[in-house]
Order: sequence, then structure tokens, then C-alpha cells
Amino acid sequence: MYHSIGIICASDTELEPFFEYLTVLETIEKSLLKFYRCSFCGCEIIAVYSGVCKVNAAIAAQVLTDTFQTDAVINAGTAGGMDRSVQLFDTVVSSQCAYHDVADDILTEFHPWLKTPFFPASPLLLETAKKYSKTSPYPILFGTSVTGEQFIENSSRQKILERFSPLSADMETASIAHVCYANQIPFLSVRSITDTAEHTGIENFDKNCAAASRICAEITMGILKLLLEL
Repeated sequence: MYHSIGIICASDTELEPFFEYLTVLETIEKSLLKFYRCSFCGCEIIAVYSGVCKVNAAIAAQVLTDTFQTDAVINAGTAGGMDRSVQLFDTVVSSQCAYHDVADDILTEFHPWLKTPFFPASPLLLETAKKYSKTSPYPILFGTSVTGEQFIENSSRQKILERFSPLSADMETASIAHVCYANQIPFLSVRSITDTAEHTGIENFDKNCAAASRICAEITMGILKLLLEL
């Protein structure tokens, strides 16, 4: 069913653990990014780290669509925990995602004319992730994630929680989902938690990023393996 799947991480730290599972066949440079053409379970995987924030992530997603004709895109990496039930090193698989720094009517009244401000995950990819979660060695949570170009501080946390009730927040997911929605490409986000309401601040992100990235890579590749066995 799947001939080519894209994996987008924001940083090189988040992407690096994937190469324990992927065989790199070729490196292609496009739009100032390096796309790694890989093989996994008989499927072509195109892996890239986009750089941080929405536009960089959207560029990578559109190149995956236009240049590599990927059949699906998975956004993988790290995130900050929002809901107090989310713990360090939990992994959040987004059932839906939204921008927390964009007015709701921007995307419902104008392109891409969403029915709600939320971009949904691919039902098949989400179902596969839920199946994998039953045997995962790490906790996996399913729910809403939000995206915006800021590191969440306590002063803004409550407003975002009241508006969206998200499990996690990051700077790229919704923009990748946005591109996939516009191009009718199945999408899923898998993000492991580096910081929470109790463990706040950029210092916790820096301290926990590498370990969370390894967890995310293992979970993402487990989901992919299960998907490709269907």
C-alpha cells in the first residue's frame, strides 16, 4: 500500500536515532535541506530534519510531496507536555492538532476551509499507532496537540489549556499537518515529552531532548513496521 513515507523531525538530534533503523541509500539536497532516501521493510523512507518552526517544517513537507511523492508523512520528535497528566518521556500521538497562535476563523473562513480549527490524523495511521501502543515498552498517549512559535511558559499555558485541552505543544506539527491536508496526504504526529508543567523551561528540553528522541524513534519505527505488515 505504501511505496514512500516521509519522516520529518525539527532537529538533527531528533532525527539521528532513526538511522539505527534505516539504511541510507542516497542524500538529496533541496531547498537548503538534506533529504535522506532510506529503505525499511521494503518501503522507501525519506527522512529529513527541517529546522525549527512552522515555515521550515512546511517547506520540508511540501518538498516531500512534490519531489518525492510520499504516500504518507510522519512528524516525529519531541514536545512539551501541556496537560498535567502528561509525564516526562511519555509519547503523545496526535489524534488532531491545531495552531494555538492563529485565530480559529483564519483556517475555517479562508484556505484550506477547515470545518474546525483542527487538522485530523490519518485514521489508518492512528489506528495502527493505537494497535502498537498495546505492546509498546513506553507509555503512549492519544489526544490533541497544538503548535505555535513560542516555548510555552506558565503565563500562557492556562489560556492554551482552556482553549484546546491539548496533551502537548510544539513548533511544527500543525504546519506539517496543514500541508498534508492541502495535498490530501495521510499524516501522523509522534512526539516524546521533554518538559512539563512541573519540569518547565528550556533547560529541561536541553537535558531531555536526546533521550526523548530515542524513545520517539523506537516508537515511530515500531508503528511503521506494523503499518507495512498490513
